[in-house]
Amino acid sequence: MKKLVYRAVLPFALLIAAAGGVNAQQKYPTKPIRMIVPYAPGSPVEIPARAIAPRLSESMGQAIVIENRVGASARIGTASVAKAPPDGYTLLFNNSSHAANVAQYKKLPYDALADFAPITQVNGTSGNLLVIHPSFPARSVKELIALARKLRNELNYATAGVGSPQHVAGALFASMAGIQLVHVPYKGTLAALTDVMGGRAEIMFVSPGVALPFVKDGRVRVLGVTGRHRLPALPDVPTIHEAGLSGYEFTSWHGMWFPAGVPAEIVRRMHTEVVKALAVPEVRKYFADNFLFPVGSSPDEFAEFIRKDIELQASIVKRIGLEPE
Repeated sequence: MKKLVYRAVLPFALLIAAAGGVNAQQKYPTKPIRMIVPYAPGSPVEIPARAIAPRLSESMGQAIVIENRVGASARIGTASVAKAPPDGYTLLFNNSSHAANVAQYKKLPYDALADFAPITQVNGTSGNLLVIHPSFPARSVKELIALARKLRNELNYATAGVGSPQHVAGALFASMAGIQLVHVPYKGTLAALTDVMGGRAEIMFVSPGVALPFVKDGRVRVLGVTGRHRLPALPDVPTIHEAGLSGYEFTSWHGMWFPAGVPAEIVRRMHTEVVKALAVPEVRKYFADNFLFPVGSSPDEFAEFIRKDIELQASIVKRIGLEPE
């Protein structure tokens, strides 16, 4: 008799529990959400993050709090999200280093695929600018390559850190040009760019959204664009491919993840809210002004995109001869 009662009551209890879970998800969010950016304040990653965070706060009725968890080439901040409770109140906003780090490091404190629930690819980029100090003797990409061949391993390029898109862009440039450049990693984009402007570092591949004000005031000079097309804001600056390094192209992207295990309903809700934010005219203009283009792919599309980009980054790392650390 007890067994019969148990069998009768159990489905009802499970139904109530499920209803409670659905109800909790329908109320989501009920408290502020942390958005972890694993780079320093002022980095290119912050540009799209700070554009959409206020829109998400407005539409979801809770604050989206950006936290910069800096260090170890984005691994510290990324690992903190992987270990966070899967309740939808911690998310990661990162760039293509999420894929590149898989190839750059022998052992990561997380699994870039299994430990995360992809939300969406927020945007793509138009590429980086190859910038130098105004006093640098080369006036073109061809002259830079010729100078690097002459000086042999004396020229350096500054980046936001090991495994950053800037690092990969520079290493790919050196590999395709058949030259040697000394990689100097900094703790953030602005620190690296400051040393280029001060003449303490020589070359940098940097987001146009960050560099353009300094280009306009003459503190750095642009030799080329890493993307496929010239930038409307700099119509006279050629792509690196056009400037003499045939076939060169490198762009980055930004995306959002929850820790693995977050309920699918919450993932879908956040994806929907991000897509809504990307459709706001002011956000689209801000993206365009910073040389970004909105994407808003589905969680499944983004998951497949990441898998393919991990393969692509691995092939680039192998091609340029970087040894995993």
